[in-house]
Amino acid sequence: MTRNAEPRNAEPRNAEPRNSRHLTLDQLAAAIDDGSVDTVVVAFTDMQGRLQGKRLHGRYFLDIVVEHGTEGCNYLLGVDVDMNTVDGYAITSWERGYGDMEFVLDLDTIRLLTHLPATAMVQCDLVWPPTPEDPHAPVLQSPRGILRQQADRAAALGYTAYAGTELEFILFEDSYEDAHHAGYRHLTPANQYNVDYSILGGTRVEPLLRDIRNTMYDAGLDVEGSKGECNLGQHEIGFLYADVLVTADNHAVYKTVAKEIAAMHGRSLTFMAKFDEREGNSCHIHLSLRGTDGDIVFWDDATGTRTPLYDQFVAGVLATMPDLTLLYAPNVNSYKRFADGSFAPTAIAWGEDNRTCAVRLVGHGAGARMENRVPGGDVNPYLALAAMLAGGLHGIEQGLELEPPLVGNAYSSDRPRVPRTLRDARDAFSSSRIARAAFGDEVVDHYTNMADVELAAFDAAVTDWELRRGFERM
Repeated sequence: MTRNAEPRNAEPRNAEPRNSRHLTLDQLAAAIDDGSVDTVVVAFTDMQGRLQGKRLHGRYFLDIVVEHGTEGCNYLLGVDVDMNTVDGYAITSWERGYGDMEFVLDLDTIRLLTHLPATAMVQCDLVWPPTPEDPHAPVLQSPRGILRQQADRAAALGYTAYAGTELEFILFEDSYEDAHHAGYRHLTPANQYNVDYSILGGTRVEPLLRDIRNTMYDAGLDVEGSKGECNLGQHEIGFLYADVLVTADNHAVYKTVAKEIAAMHGRSLTFMAKFDEREGNSCHIHLSLRGTDGDIVFWDDATGTRTPLYDQFVAGVLATMPDLTLLYAPNVNSYKRFADGSFAPTAIAWGEDNRTCAVRLVGHGAGARMENRVPGGDVNPYLALAAMLAGGLHGIEQGLELEPPLVGNAYSSDRPRVPRTLRDARDAFSSSRIARAAFGDEVVDHYTNMADVELAAFDAAVTDWELRRGFERM
């Protein structure tokens, strides 16, 4: 049985690559034949937003996997961040025997990874092994499948969603091995002062930033540029917006490759939401809708104002933010970032070009878009984009009215607050009728359990803060 291109019911693709720097299957085959590619990474994105998969010999990939597919253990969607098997997941457990999932190659995602010798990558969807009842049942809990479902929902209403993610990281002079041995404490940041927009600060680490930018360009991402940020050693590399699924795919690849390149330079970097008491790592997400024919639907050029559709979409994102924050902030550490005066939001409010609000509206005409400032660098892009789409489409379907913009400082406003802890967000998500209607019970229960696992691990840990305060003085 051939399972080499698409989940069931999808149209064949890959007649042309996503852009001139992506490869078609024929181009990849030619590269394998002439020896310029000998390794193919087959990868999907797990619950934590990490790439998981296999490295395959190029000839084996062409001769066997393209025709017959490949697979991996279903525990990959049921482990904690340390890859420990944990209880509570309906799709994977000791009782179920930890069987396989099939990797369905998405041939639109073939790209070269030029920081590695002779290596290409293809990203995958996940389906269950065939049964007589259903030969290609999708794994509903797969992050990529969850986003695809919401993109399809938008398409059914006549819209295509476009997005861009702005992902910050903190760079250290220490290698990953040295950082581990130091307990991730007392590391040396790559810059010793605030380098926000500093050309000199960027030059200090330009060899590494340049390697990341150029490698990502080779991999098919449309690179905008890089800039310094506020925390010590903090930087951001920006990429042009794209279709939401393309953006999420690119985000996952970039996050992995940036770490790999940092390691090659003998350094380390982190995307964790809050590393220290200074500014955290954000992942601001810009999103807009267009008609499926490319028409602008968020802006009325005749009046020079937002359309009612745009207002309804933003109103839906705001209305669902308490329920869906778990998908924007998935870890205990995520909530350390939400602090007054930190450029991370605490109030569920929107404003015109107002960086103190959870939602900031920017641009006009074709550039009109909303920016969600809640997600941090630890976010799973597929889940966050799916949440934004689900919330916005809820606003459109319900005809929600957008409240007046907040003018001034949202930190000191009386607007509702972003959930303050993972437990608060978990409870809101689990009990949300809107989340269950949008994603289904299987997905909500799965990611509720992911939060439960994270909370149980944190509750059992003795922190440095407790040791400092209690070892001698209590």
